[in-house]
Amino acid sequence: MTTVLASTPQGAPDVAAGPSAETPAPGRGPVGRRRPRRRTTWLRWLSPVVLILIWQIAGATGILPERILPAPQLIASSALELIASGELADALAVSSVRVVQGFVLGAVAGLVLGVIVGTSRIADALVDPPLQMLRALPHLGLIPVFILWFGIGETPKVLLIALGVVFPIYLNTASGLRQVDPRLQDMATVFGFSRRQRLTEVILPSIAPQVLVGVRQSLAIAWLTLIVAEQLNATNGIGYLIMNARDYFRIDVIIVGLVVYALLGILTDAVVRVAEARALRHYR
Repeated sequence: MTTVLASTPQGAPDVAAGPSAETPAPGRGPVGRRRPRRRTTWLRWLSPVVLILIWQIAGATGILPERILPAPQLIASSALELIASGELADALAVSSVRVVQGFVLGAVAGLVLGVIVGTSRIADALVDPPLQMLRALPHLGLIPVFILWFGIGETPKVLLIALGVVFPIYLNTASGLRQVDPRLQDMATVFGFSRRQRLTEVILPSIAPQVLVGVRQSLAIAWLTLIVAEQLNATNGIGYLIMNARDYFRIDVIIVGLVVYALLGILTDAVVRVAEARALRHYR
């Protein structure tokens, strides 16, 4: 009897060798890729918490002197005192009004200038050069001039914020208008849109995402300018709270004020990011 030995053809997959090579290994593929992201998300939350704990331990044990940097517990206690007394709410209201006034004034000016320069070559040649010269100047360096021109009241504070807000919105608006898809303008011509309708119903909505990027940049500059502007003979606001705390060596109150500035900046940026995401989703 002849024994026939079964052999596997060359190139055929060996079934008994185990899973196919095309089968994704555990931890790989779409599901496996999500696990490292989850780990990094936890690490993002873990690292600040660990840092605060180290800070608290260093302050409680005297390694970090209170006169240099108070422990987080003391800072939180000072924040609760300011909230309970109403000082923080009053200062926050005054500072918010200043930022809103300066931002609205600067945003309107930047948007108007961007539209004029972005839609006209003549305006680009005449208006853009002096604006670029003014942009090259550090606007916080103009504080002495603003005090001489407008005094030490609310006007120089609001105008400083407005000056810092103007240029990011102006540059993003003008750049966005220069990059508008010509097919959109051709479509507006076919439908018989007037010049105003083209601008308000076609062009400006199409550049909304780019303008919102300028708004985000302007908000950051607005809060940064406010920190400096409120230290110019201010009698209220968060900056005044910080300056008053400096005179009494209250480092904890100073840090509370700085944290409030940071939180306000993060909050306003988050609001604009939501609007930016919706605009991008709408035009996709």
